[in-house]
Amino acid sequence: MKLLSVNVGQARPVPYTDQPEGVTGIDKRPVDGPVRVTSPGPKGVGASGLAGDSVCDLRHHGGDHQAVYAMAREDLDEWERELGRTLRNGSFGENLTTEGVDISGALIGERWRIGSPSGSPVLLEVASGRIPCRTFQGHLGEQGWVKRFTRRGAPGAYLRVLQAGEIRPGDPVEIVHRPDHEVTVALQFRAVTTERSLLPRLLAAGAALPPKTLAAAREYTETYAT
Repeated sequence: MKLLSVNVGQARPVPYTDQPEGVTGIDKRPVDGPVRVTSPGPKGVGASGLAGDSVCDLRHHGGDHQAVYAMAREDLDEWERELGRTLRNGSFGENLTTEGVDISGALIGERWRIGSPSGSPVLLEVASGRIPCRTFQGHLGEQGWVKRFTRRGAPGAYLRVLQAGEIRPGDPVEIVHRPDHEVTVALQFRAVTTERSLLPRLLAAGAALPPKTLAAAREYTETYAT
């Protein structure tokens, strides 16, 4: 398992976002590194966890629970075949493009160490799947993209930063902790998008979930529990 590329984006104006200034940093491009990774701060204040990366709409993106976004190259390859077009690393706005990592099957609360043992590796924790938005659809330029992406159910993963450090392309990705539950990224994504009846199952992940997701799971369970 390894990190194929580290991708960052700069704010630029586009016609397809509802961000107040009309700008987005979704167009991520691979960089050579090293790139410093740190906790950006609370939602609404903190932006990206990667130095040099822009997150423009702090209402919906960025913050500690969305500090880093990872996408599997294998999933990008599947989309390439379906869409009939080339998707370079960073095409989905991901910060990390991985190889050999089962991101959809990763557990909420799973921890990854990325970087050289002789350097300053980072420790990341899987927090949630990525919810597609209008800006993502506009960036890809695919009709009905939000629904298509949601149906596939392989959203990539947002991660929080537990230990700051530096990463670069080619770094190994090591899973150093898998929690004792069965709440995967794919399950969490389905529960908050298309199958809300799955929300009670998310409670097994507890505080590893983003606060809003945990609150929604508790509220649903209290309302519909028999």
